[in-house]
Amino acid sequence: MALAHNLGFPHIGGDRELRARHWQVQKDAGIELLPVGETGQCGQLPGTDDQPFALNWEPLFEEVEHANALGHAIKPVVIGPLTYLWQGQARNADFDKLELLDRLLPLYDQALNRLAALGVEWVQIDEPILAHDLPQDWKNAFERVYNILQRAPLKKLIATYAGGLDGNLGLAANLPVDGLHIDLVQAPAQYQAILDRLPAYKVLSLGLVDGCDGAPCELDNALGLLQDAHERLGARLWLAPACSLAHGTVEVAVQKCREVAALAASLEQYRVAA
Repeated sequence: MALAHNLGFPHIGGDRELRARHWQVQKDAGIELLPVGETGQCGQLPGTDDQPFALNWEPLFEEVEHANALGHAIKPVVIGPLTYLWQGQARNADFDKLELLDRLLPLYDQALNRLAALGVEWVQIDEPILAHDLPQDWKNAFERVYNILQRAPLKKLIATYAGGLDGNLGLAANLPVDGLHIDLVQAPAQYQAILDRLPAYKVLSLGLVDGCDGAPCELDNALGLLQDAHERLGARLWLAPACSLAHGTVEVAVQKCREVAALAASLEQYRVAA
């Protein structure tokens, strides 16, 4: 059966009881791997004077410990280092943000190793800028970054959304990580090309449920594609909303979780019948 997971849920900060209810409502809706934490917003980047990055990982670690204590299967969510730099605000418009990369990467390496020490198996790293037309130096940086971050002993799912991979498709498919999430709502045509390029060991997460539109997903329309994907991927097939549900209402987010679970259940019924 394809694994039903979620990229993000409306976040409520430090309210532990409400957070626990949000995890449970996703689980009750059929989500098997729950998102923990939130991507966060990119703000002002430090300058070249060794000012530290304003990254506070402690709330994420606390949430992981809380979810573990409740017995949930979880997937922490962090913003990718290159998206963090791309979206961050530099003091000088002419400043090359990539110059900060070597100062940022050790912080990510430490965080991923801390998550692994907390028993985390999978982490979701959001890199939506892979759906952008990137300069070549940024494309080159992706391979270097993930060759370094792969050392942390946990599995990594790169999440892309808000468009198709287009000219970055080969780059994204071949990054040294364990899985890739793609948006098939805004870019359905990339499905076949991704399948053709994806290494045989990687998980492929298909975003077939529109997380930005409250209208129900047309489950029947997606089932044919899922049958094909399952035949080619088997247990490496995951299902999720196309994008994070963190910025909508809880009611819509729960609806979208149910739609993802319904897709997984429909695929399982087909598989058993076949």
